[in-house]
Amino acid sequence: MARGLHSGAHMNPKQRIALAAGTFLLLAVLAGLGWWHHSGQAAPGRAAGTLTVDVTSPNDLGPGTLREALFIVAAATGKANVLIKTKSITLKTGLPPLMNLHGVRIIGESPGVEIDAQGLADAPVFDVTGDNTSLEGLVLRNCRAAAILLRAAHFHLQSSTIESCDVGVEVAESASSVLLERNRFANDRVGVRFTAPNRDTVVAGNSFIQDKVAGLWAVRGDAGPRGNASARGGGTITVRDNHFNGDGSGVVAGNVAILVERNDFANAPNGAVHLVGSGAVIRGNHIGGEAPMGIIAENARDAIIDGNELEHLTAYAIMVRGSANALLRANRVHNCGYGIAFVLGDPAHPSTAVENTIIEPKFNGIDVIGDSPILRRNQVLQPHLFALHVVDFQQPGAQNVRSQPFLEGNNFRADALQVDNAPVPATARPQ
Repeated sequence: MARGLHSGAHMNPKQRIALAAGTFLLLAVLAGLGWWHHSGQAAPGRAAGTLTVDVTSPNDLGPGTLREALFIVAAATGKANVLIKTKSITLKTGLPPLMNLHGVRIIGESPGVEIDAQGLADAPVFDVTGDNTSLEGLVLRNCRAAAILLRAAHFHLQSSTIESCDVGVEVAESASSVLLERNRFANDRVGVRFTAPNRDTVVAGNSFIQDKVAGLWAVRGDAGPRGNASARGGGTITVRDNHFNGDGSGVVAGNVAILVERNDFANAPNGAVHLVGSGAVIRGNHIGGEAPMGIIAENARDAIIDGNELEHLTAYAIMVRGSANALLRANRVHNCGYGIAFVLGDPAHPSTAVENTIIEPKFNGIDVIGDSPILRRNQVLQPHLFALHVVDFQQPGAQNVRSQPFLEGNNFRADALQVDNAPVPATARPQ
C-alpha cells in the first residue's frame, strides 16, 4: 500500500491530466444514467415527485394486488398514482377507503381493465373518502352495492364502464366538484344517484343504457327553506350531452337544483324526464323512440321546460300534473299521440305554455283537465282530433274542478277546439 501511495505521488503531469479526465468522464456517465432513470420515472402515469404503484396481480390479497396498492398510497407523503397492469381483478372482500392527503389517480393501463365485484356483499368497490381522486379506464361489474361511493371533493371519473351494479356512482351530500365524463353506465339499477344539489357537479358525455330504474336519479325529501331546492348553500347539478337509451326513466329529479341540457333520450318506458318538487330546468334535449311519455312534471314547482324536441311518443310529449308555475316555452312536438297536458294545477300559481309548436298529433294537441294554465302564441298544426281540448274534473265525492285556461295569440283552428263542461271522472284521469 505504501508503495502505491509512493508511486502515485511521483506521477508526472501528463498522467495526472489523464486521471482527471477519466474521473470527469466517469462522473458524466453516472449523471447521464441518473437523468435517464429520472426521465423514465416521469413518463405518463409516473410524474416526477409522484409515487407510482403498479398492480400486477389479479388476486384479492397479497403482493402486487389492488388492495396492497391502496394501503401504500394512503400512507404516501405526496401525490400517488396506481397503474393497473393486469387485465382483470376479482374481489372477494371490501377494499380499504380510497384516499391520499395530496390526491390519488387510479388508471387502467390498458383500456377496459375489469374489476369483478360479485364476491363482495354490501360494500362499494371504491369508497372515495379523500379529495382530489381520479379514476379512468376501468370496468366495474357485478356490484351488489354501489360501484363507487363518493364522499369527498374534487372527484373525476372518466372513460370507464360501470355495468350490472346496484348503483353506479352514489354521490353523498358531502361531495362537491364532481366531474363524470365519457363513461358508460349499463344494466345498473341506477346509473348515478344524488341526494343533494352537490356544488360544481357536471355529468357530461356519458351513455346510460338499460338502467332499470333510472339512468340518473337526483332526489331529496324536501326542497329546503321556502321551497328553494338550491338553498342551504347547495349548487346546481349540470347534466349535459349524455345519451340515455332504454332506461326505466332517463332522469328523475326531485327537490334538487338541476340543469338537464342537450341530452338525447330514447325508449324510456316510464318517461324520459320525471320532475317532482322544485329546482329543475330541462332545456334543448331530444326525446323520442316510441316511449309512452316524454317529460312529466308532477307536483312540481317553478319547473322550466324550454326548447326541447319530442317526437314519436305514444302518449303525451309533456304532462304537467298537480304542479305550480311551470314554464313550457318553445318546445317542438311532432308525431306523438298527444302534445301537452295540464292536469289539476295550482289555480293560484298557474303554469304557462308559450310559443310551443305541436305538429300532427294523433289525437289532441293540448289537453286541459281541471286546470287553468296560461296559453300564449302556441301552434297546433294538423291535429287528428282537437287542437285544444278543455274539460272539467270531478273528484269522487268532491266539488267539480273547473278548467278555465287563459288564451292569447294561439294558432288553433276554430273547428279544432272543444270546451266540455261535463267533468271527467277520477277514473278517467290520464296516466
